[in-house]
Amino acid sequence: MIILFNPKATRPKNRRFPLSILALAAMLEGKEEYAIVDGNIDPDPTGTILSLIERSPVELLAVTVMPGPQMVAAIDPCKTVRARCPQLPIVWGGYFPSVYADAALNAPYVDFVVRGQGEDALLELLQTIRGERALDSVRGLSFKDKERLHHHNPERGMKPPDAFPWYPYHRLQTEKYILPSFFGKRTAVHQASIGCPFRCSFCAIGPAFGSREKMESPARTEAVLRHLVSKYAVDSIQFFDMNFFLREDVALELAERIAPLGLRWWCEARIDIVGSYSDKTLEAIRRAGCTMIFFGAESGSDWVLKEMNKQLTTSQTLELATRIKQFDIIPEFSFVIGNPKDPERDTAECLAFVRKLKRINPVSEIIIYHYTPVPQRDHMYGNVEQQVQFPTTPEEWATPRWLNFTLRIDPATPWLLPPTKRLIDNFELVVASRWPTVQDIRLPAWSRRLLQFLSSWRYAARFYSIPLELRWAQQFVELRKPKAESL
Repeated sequence: MIILFNPKATRPKNRRFPLSILALAAMLEGKEEYAIVDGNIDPDPTGTILSLIERSPVELLAVTVMPGPQMVAAIDPCKTVRARCPQLPIVWGGYFPSVYADAALNAPYVDFVVRGQGEDALLELLQTIRGERALDSVRGLSFKDKERLHHHNPERGMKPPDAFPWYPYHRLQTEKYILPSFFGKRTAVHQASIGCPFRCSFCAIGPAFGSREKMESPARTEAVLRHLVSKYAVDSIQFFDMNFFLREDVALELAERIAPLGLRWWCEARIDIVGSYSDKTLEAIRRAGCTMIFFGAESGSDWVLKEMNKQLTTSQTLELATRIKQFDIIPEFSFVIGNPKDPERDTAECLAFVRKLKRINPVSEIIIYHYTPVPQRDHMYGNVEQQVQFPTTPEEWATPRWLNFTLRIDPATPWLLPPTKRLIDNFELVVASRWPTVQDIRLPAWSRRLLQFLSSWRYAARFYSIPLELRWAQQFVELRKPKAESL
C-alpha cells in the first residue's frame, strides 16, 4: 500500500479538495492499493497512518508539503512514523521541498524529495523502492546516500494536465470539501494549468516549477467541471492556476464552453494579458461566470516593477482597473511592499497608488504583502542574497521567527525598519476596514457599517498611526461572527 498524506493546512471553513494528493492518487487508481489521509479532515492523521501500517504492508509514505502551517503539521507525523517504522521510506513533494530541497532532506525522517511535478516521479520512485530502476534515473528526485550526502537529479520536464488521468474524487468525503463561499453555496476547486512563463524575481513559482506553463485543453476543463456540477451539485469554482489566462483564443473557447454550466468563479491572471483581451473575450468571460480575478499589481512604482522583472507598468494596472468595471468583474490587486534598496520610497509611492486605484475602481479588493525573499535561479529581488540566511531544517522553519517570515506576518528583514513596517500594516488595516472584503460571507451587515464608520475619517485624513479602535473593532466583530463549520 502507498499512503498519500495531506497535512493540515487550513481552517475547516477554507477546506478544499487536496488537488496535489488527488493528482498522485489518479496515477495509482486501478493500479496500486493506496489510502488518502487528509489532516484537514482527520483530527488524528498520525493515528490513522499508524493504523493503516498495522493493517497491511506499506511501501511508501508520500507527503505533500506547502511552506508555513502545512510544513509544521508534517513534522510530527513523519517523526512518529519514522520512530515506529524506521524502514518505511518517506518522500516529501510539493512547494516547500521543491524550493528548499536540502532543508527537507536534512530532516532524518525524509528520505526523498520530489521537486516540481510529481505524478510520473511517484511511479518511478516506486520502481526504485522495488529494485526495478536506479535512483539517479528519476528526474526531479533528490535523495540521500548512505553517507547522508544529498543528490539532486536533473529536472523533469512538465506535462499538461491532459497527460494525466482524472482525479478520483470518489476516494474523498466530498461533502467535507464542497463548502459555501462568496461565489456560491457549493464551491469546489480546480487547476487547469501548471507553471508560469514569467520570471518575477520575488516569486517562487519559477524555482518550483520552471518557466513554462502547460494548459489543460478547454474541452477537458469543461468535462471536469460538468462532472463536478452533475455529480456533486457544485455551483462555483476557484481556479488554483498560477496564471489562469495566457492565450486569448483558449480563454474565449473555455468561456463559451463553460457558460452553460451556470457557475460563478474566481481565478488568478496577469494584468497585461487580460488588459490585451478584446471586449468580446472579456464579455464572454463574464457571461461564463467570472466574478473576481486576482491580479498581481505588486507595486505602484515603475522603477520597482522593473527591479522585480514584472514586465508590467503602473499605467497598465490603472487602465485595467478602469476598463474592467464595465464587465462587472471584481479585481483583486496584490502588492509586495518593501523594496530592499529604498523601502520608505517604495512604501510611500505604493500607498498613494492604492488610493488612486480605489478612486478609479472602488470595488477593487486590495491585498498587501511584505516582501519576503525566496531562493531564485538567477537572483532575488533586491539582490539580497547576502542579507538573508534561510533555515537548513524543517524544525528551524517551524520556529515562530521563520513561520512569521513564511506567512509574511513579520519577515524581520534588515531593510524594512519598524516604522515603515508599522505604516504598511496600519494602512492595510485602515483600507480593509474602510472596504471590508466581500469574500467574508460571515461578516454581518452591521459589522461592515461599524468598520466603515470607524475607518472613514482615517482614510480621508490619511492618518494611519495607532489605529487601536480598528484593531479592537476587528476583534469584536470576529468574536461575534456566526460560527464556521467545525471538524
